[in-house]
Amino acid sequence: MLHADVSPATGPAAASPGRAPRPLSDVGTVLSGAALIWEALVREGVDVVFGYPGGAIMPAYDAMARYPVHHVLTRHEQGASHMADGYARASGRVGVCIATSGPGATNLVTGIATAMLDSVPMVCITGQVPSALLGTDAFQETDITGVTLPITKQNYLVTRAEDVVPTLREAFYVARSGRPGPVVVDICKDAQQGKAPLAWDDEPICLPGYRPEHEPLPADLEEAVRMIEAAEKPLILAGHGIIEGDATAQLLKLVEVTDIPVSQTLLGLGGFPGTHPKSLGMMGMHGEAWVNQAIQEADLLLALGMRFDDRVTGRLATYAPKAKKIHVELDPAEIDKNVKVDLPIVGDVRDVLNRLLPALTPHTRRAWWDALDAMRGDSAVRDIVSLPDEGHLYAAHVIHDLYRFTGGDALVVSDVGQHQMWEAQYYKHDTPRSLLTSGGLGTMGFALPAAMGARFACPDAEVWVVVGDGGFQMTACELSTCAQEGLELKVAIINNGYLGMVRQWQEMFYGGRYVATPMASPDFVKLAEAHGLTGLRATTRDEVKDVVAKARATRGTVVIDFRVEQEDNVYPMVPSGADLADMIQRPHQKGGAHNPIFETGADEE
Repeated sequence: MLHADVSPATGPAAASPGRAPRPLSDVGTVLSGAALIWEALVREGVDVVFGYPGGAIMPAYDAMARYPVHHVLTRHEQGASHMADGYARASGRVGVCIATSGPGATNLVTGIATAMLDSVPMVCITGQVPSALLGTDAFQETDITGVTLPITKQNYLVTRAEDVVPTLREAFYVARSGRPGPVVVDICKDAQQGKAPLAWDDEPICLPGYRPEHEPLPADLEEAVRMIEAAEKPLILAGHGIIEGDATAQLLKLVEVTDIPVSQTLLGLGGFPGTHPKSLGMMGMHGEAWVNQAIQEADLLLALGMRFDDRVTGRLATYAPKAKKIHVELDPAEIDKNVKVDLPIVGDVRDVLNRLLPALTPHTRRAWWDALDAMRGDSAVRDIVSLPDEGHLYAAHVIHDLYRFTGGDALVVSDVGQHQMWEAQYYKHDTPRSLLTSGGLGTMGFALPAAMGARFACPDAEVWVVVGDGGFQMTACELSTCAQEGLELKVAIINNGYLGMVRQWQEMFYGGRYVATPMASPDFVKLAEAHGLTGLRATTRDEVKDVVAKARATRGTVVIDFRVEQEDNVYPMVPSGADLADMIQRPHQKGGAHNPIFETGADEE
C-alpha cells in the first residue's frame, strides 16, 4: 500500500506518516548520536535514503522519523546499495544507503564495489555492535571497515556520539571530491545512543595529505596544443570522466574546433551526443570494427576521463601502435597504469578543456574523415527498422524499437550481459546520465534497483530498465519495493532462456558446451501481477510496438517479457586478450565470423 506521504509522480515527501518533521536543531543543542546522523544528512542535502533496519542501527531508525528524509525500504541490502548508486549516477549527487551490522553490512558489499570501480559518490551508513563488544565476535558483528577497505575510497568506524557529525561531513566531502567514490561510515550502537552537542560549520574541509584537485601544468597544455594541431589522424576517446566532470559542452566545442572524431567508452556514452555526425560510437570489445580499426590507425589518441581498461584496449602490446597518446585524468594513479602515454595531464577534464580551447585553431580533417568512411564499409550498426525478422524476435529489434518509440529521450538503466551491449549499440544517447550501467564490476542484478534510485533522482524522467532474464531474477524481489513506493518504471526483460553472454562464450570458445547456462524462469507476467503490477509479453516483432505503447500509457511499474531468439550473439567482439584487429565480426559481413583460432586458451568471462 502506498504511504500517504509519498507521491508516485513526484517522489518522496518529507517524513514518515503520523509524525511531524522536526526542524533542524540549533548548533550546540545536545542530541543523541542517532539524531545527529539525520542532522548531518539533512544539512548535506539528503532527502531520500535506501535501506533496511536491524538491531545495531535501530536507534538511527527511531530518530529518522522526526526528520525530512524519505526512507525507501528495500527487500535486500544489495538493492539499497544499487539504488543509492543509481540515484547518484542519475543526479550527480551523493547517494545514501543504510543497513545494520553483520549480514546487513556485508550485503552492501557488491553494490559498494560496483560504485568504486565506476567512480560513483555514495555514503553507506552501517550500524555496528556497541564499542565495548568490538572484537568479541558479538552477535551480528562483522569488521565491515576491514571488509570494505579495498573497495571504498575511505571508511570510518565511529565509537563516540561527538564524532558522528564531523565524520559524516568528511565522508560526504571525500565521496564527491576529486574522483568520486563510495565511503562507508560504521557507527557503533552506543555512539548512536550516546549524546553530544551538535557541531556544524560551513568552513571548507581540509584533510592533510588529501589532494583531490590538481592544476595542469602550462607547459603540458602547450605541448598538448602542439600535438593536436600536428596530428593528421587524431581520435578522441571520451570516458565516464566527461560526464562526472560536467565537461560535455567543452567536449562538443573541442570537436567543433578541431574536427576530431569521438569514440566513447561504455560509461562515456551520452557524454557526447550519439547522433552527432562526428560520433563514432563505442570502442572496445563490442564496439564497431571500424571504430577499433580507427584506433589502430590513429596517429594521436586524446583520452579524456577514461582509464584504458582491458575491455577497451584488447592486448596491450598491440594497442594503437601508431598513435602518440595524451591522457587527461583527474586521478594520478590511472596515469600509465595500463597504457604508457606520451603526455599525461593530471587535472579536472572540464578545467583542462577550458584552458586548451582558446589556444586551438580551427581545423578541417577531410582526408581523415574520408579514411574513416572507407573503414566503415558494411560493418557499422545498421538501421534495422526494415530488417526481416523471419518470424523471430531478436534483442536488437527490441532495443532499436525502444529507441524509436521513446525518441531516444528515456533514461535507460541496463544490466550486464548481451542486452547491455545491444543497448549500447542500438540506443543512441545524446545527453549525459541518460544511460546508467555497471561497467567496471559488471554486476548482474544492478539494473532494477539502480533504476529505482534513478527514478527518485529524476522524478519527471521516463525510466526504462533493460535487463536479461538472469540478472532480473537476482534482484526481482525489489518489485515489491516498486509496488510499495508506487514507482513509475518500465522493465524490458530480454528473455532468451540462457545466461546469454556466458552461453555466447561457451559457443565460441568452449566447443558449444552449454554448462550451467540454460535458465528456467518464472512467468514474468504473473510475477508482476503477483506484486500488484502490470505484466505484458511480446514474442514477435509486430507485438513490440503495441506492448511498449501500452507500457508507456500505464501508470506504475510495468514488466514486459520479451521472448527473444535464444542463441543470438553480440557482434562484433574482440576475444579477451586478443588484438583489437582480431574482431569476430557479424556473420553476414565480409569474411564472416572467426572461430577456430579462438577455440582454446580464451580467458574466462
